[in-house]
Amino acid sequence: MGVLLQQAVNLLQLGSIYALLAIGFSMVYGIVGLVNFAHGDIFMVATYLLFFLATWLFSMTSSSFAVLLASTALAAAAIGLLAMIIERVAYKPLRGAPKVSLVVTSLAVGLLLQHLVLEFLGPNSQRVPRMVPDIKFTVGTVNFEFYQILIILFALFIMLLLNQFIRRTRTGVAMRAVSQDATAASLMGISKDFIISVAFVIGAAIATVGASLYGMAYPIFDPYIGQMINWWSFTAAVLGGIGNIRGAVLGGFLLAAVMVISPMVLPVSSYRDIVAFSVLILVLLVKPSGLLGKRSIQKV
Repeated sequence: MGVLLQQAVNLLQLGSIYALLAIGFSMVYGIVGLVNFAHGDIFMVATYLLFFLATWLFSMTSSSFAVLLASTALAAAAIGLLAMIIERVAYKPLRGAPKVSLVVTSLAVGLLLQHLVLEFLGPNSQRVPRMVPDIKFTVGTVNFEFYQILIILFALFIMLLLNQFIRRTRTGVAMRAVSQDATAASLMGISKDFIISVAFVIGAAIATVGASLYGMAYPIFDPYIGQMINWWSFTAAVLGGIGNIRGAVLGGFLLAAVMVISPMVLPVSSYRDIVAFSVLILVLLVKPSGLLGKRSIQKV
């Protein structure tokens, strides 16, 4: 029983991170219809920016929690601006082009970001400074650390905040309108260009928060981390139903469940990747649009 509760804590921690990353991936697809394969490398750039900001801020204050909040906020703003520039420069001119052109462009943008980091910062691994107190708790036979609680609560707060933004604000309502029918939304006076930019900014900002939380649990990173994050974000988003925010959350926790439970029942921990992609294939065979996704209607 203790082992199961211990793994439940690990599942919630990992699922919270995957859910945030999948939300950023799914949000862009829901608004633009673009599978943004640069998402993982935007995460990677955010990780490096968080590293430099945290190192700089620690030179001015010893308050680790203040450094965490300040570095995350500053990095989210900067990465959001970067995402908006990428959308305007690389994606907007191709909006009327075939979908495959956008997908290839997103792959090229991701590779460009990765090679820029390799060129200017090198391939060596870095370690994120510890930005939370090293406190451990024991409840019965379950051991967990303060950073795990912080990851779960912070991710939950961001998810609830995003939900309120989408449901309660004018911009959120406009985003839902563009997602459902961009042409009709434009006829109602909604600026499609503005909404697309907002989607990219929010998606990148959420990815930055995910990078901050990821760094608490897994502090070692390098320029290639974006490739792994890309596939897990994509897998979680597709599992839940890409384009659906709640589906992205469900997919993130389902993927985390596979990653946590597989090593408990399989002889080799590396088999978990095989199990994860097998689950993805099985889900898509039964429900091609994902668990919470809706089948799109082709208009003729």
